Amino acid sequence: MNMDKLKEAQARFMLQYPGGFSHPEMLAIAKKHKVEKMNRMAQDSFGIEQFADPDKIARSFCEIIKQSSLVSVFEKVRFREAAETFTTHQNERLAQGLREFLHGGQEAGFQQLVELLDEYKLAKWPLLTVCPTYFRPDYEAFVKPTTAKRVVEYFELQGLKYSSKPNFAFYKAYREHINLMKQQIDISLQDGNAAFCGFLMMAIEDAEA
Repeated sequence: MNMDKLKEAQARFMLQYPGGFSHPEMLAIAKKHKVEKMNRMAQDSFGIEQFADPDKIARSFCEIIKQSSLVSVFEKVRFREAAETFTTHQNERLAQGLREFLHGGQEAGFQQLVELLDEYKLAKWPLLTVCPTYFRPDYEAFVKPTTAKRVVEYFELQGLKYSSKPNFAFYKAYREHINLMKQQIDISLQDGNAAFCGFLMMAIEDAEA
């Protein structure tokens, strides 16, 4: 990690937005993205006790993707069309994969979700990581391809090479770097990993402007 670039990014951001994420413009952005609502929805929908009903889990998964501002309209439409054809068995696979990812063996769960979505050519980073990000916002990482690729390159995250094909090894390492970087900056910029990655992307764009 290039610590100098991270500190420079923080300085520029704090100069423009005193108070960090508590600045009025940042609060307005958080409201637009319905951050608290989406976090609460995921946490209510994906508690361990909810997984007794796979069909309900699949419906909740679809609803969160539908309402999320983090997922592109194109991916929402394609996922909705695919989900409408899911069989009971596919809903069970989706629920089992998500259960493992959130409450059990993360790697196995991640791979199971990749395999299911790949059958529809929908194994995309945003679709795989949006629900975990809302469920555990201060730990999991939302992987938006453009952002992840540029963060890895600009901040010189060692040992990481972005892959457009989702794999757990990259996810785990990227998450570790994001959580480590977050610990190195002002507490006012530590409010959720999705917001933190947004800050990193804004910093890159400012530096390259």
